Amino acid sequence: MKRTPILMTVAFIVGFTAGPLTLPHVQTLLEAHNSQPYAGQQARQISSLSVEDIVALENGEGWGLAKPAELNGFPGPAHILELSEQLQLENEQKTAVEAAFNAMNQKARELGNALVEAEASLDEAFMNQIATPELLAERLAATEQIRAALRAVHLSAHLEVTPLLSDDQKQRYAELRGYGSGNRQHQGH
Repeated sequence: MKRTPILMTVAFIVGFTAGPLTLPHVQTLLEAHNSQPYAGQQARQISSLSVEDIVALENGEGWGLAKPAELNGFPGPAHILELSEQLQLENEQKTAVEAAFNAMNQKARELGNALVEAEASLDEAFMNQIATPELLAERLAATEQIRAALRAVHLSAHLEVTPLLSDDQKQRYAELRGYGSGNRQHQGH
């Protein structure tokens, strides 16, 4: 089992700093901690969203929704703008990317706020103990429709700005973002 080295390390550290502690006791402590993945989340404003998630959605941030584009050679407008100097964007390119970003961000903020509200509505159905299969289906459909629209906004922005970059700029973007010298398109994916 891979946890044995971890347990031994914890036992050594605890034993060294706090006095003798048996391995079974340390293992019990670790298992209790690891077996409750949602512990501490019951105080969240919305069960399925962290404070960071809510802030990101309300600010129109990507929230990881555009990874299929980002990781496969379709740069995102926010990151292109962040790297505009290193990418040596021409004025026309920068203006076009800024316009795409602003349009995307406005729509993403609207949809992000709607998604937060939809998740809150779903949460409230359970919190108020009024959830039924019918209500659940209705609220899930609304939530997922908003999430799909939000994802489409982010992915579409990647599609819009990618043709604005030269092949060299796209390669440089991938390198600057830590993806190596390219993307996964030609790696069997």
